[in-house]
Amino acid sequence: MGQRRSISGSRILITGASQGIGKALAEAAAARGARVLVCARKRELLDELAAVIRASGGTIEVVQADITCPDDRRRLVEAARAAFGGLDILVNNAGIGATGHFADCSADRLRQIMEVNFFGLTETTRAFLPMLKEGTRPAIVNISSIAGKRGIPARSEYSASKFAVQGFSEALRAELAKDGVDVLVVCPGLTQTNFSQNMIEQKALVQMDHMRGMSAEDVAAHTLRAIEKGYNETCLTLNGKLMVLVSRFFPWIADIIVKRKVRGLFKEEIEARRQGQGAEVAPRPMETSHERQA
Repeated sequence: MGQRRSISGSRILITGASQGIGKALAEAAAARGARVLVCARKRELLDELAAVIRASGGTIEVVQADITCPDDRRRLVEAARAAFGGLDILVNNAGIGATGHFADCSADRLRQIMEVNFFGLTETTRAFLPMLKEGTRPAIVNISSIAGKRGIPARSEYSASKFAVQGFSEALRAELAKDGVDVLVVCPGLTQTNFSQNMIEQKALVQMDHMRGMSAEDVAAHTLRAIEKGYNETCLTLNGKLMVLVSRFFPWIADIIVKRKVRGLFKEEIEARRQGQGAEVAPRPMETSHERQA
């Protein structure tokens, strides 16, 4: 457990705030009295968000920024200092994804996912650490995923990036204990956002129905509660919690389930391969003693 804190009056930066969870977080935090700084790559969506929050009496500043760009990260630090005189809470929410089996995808795709989901997150954290150490009950909040607790077939690259976030967060939590900076992790399950439409590529045979998941507003509410209570880790949705539980205590069951699912989807391909291999290794006719001598 970390420190308890109030959302009201806190200075919060939310990355990837133009849509989905980030947008819902900005609206909810501003409604509760936080001073919010948001960033994303799409300026027009940020301006729309700002107009809504200001119309409701909230405090918000916007910066068009790509967290993978060092110059943009520096501009975010400068904006936080100029607008609020510092920062108390950094919410690393920006992320991208893709689907498809690892063997069928390019190295560039993996690097792009890791660049945003991991390196963008870690370097944004690095840029703000000096400022956070001066903040009031400071916290770093990393929005991970249930896929960072259990690898999901056809989402190996995304899972890898979120596993990296998990490991980074756990190590950083211990390192920053001496500085009074909490490191919290929130792991959403399926969420009703445009995340699937914004993916780099979709090659999975079975697409997850994100509209059956938790709403972005509910994820935002759980995230703000985790920040207030200082929860080190928060896993969301019933199915997500069950997956984490089974993977932790009965990993062999989880392995059997996902392997069976994949084999079922590729049944025809597996059968064709077996038949082809059978033809290649078909037994040769028995040689006669005469043929052996030859």
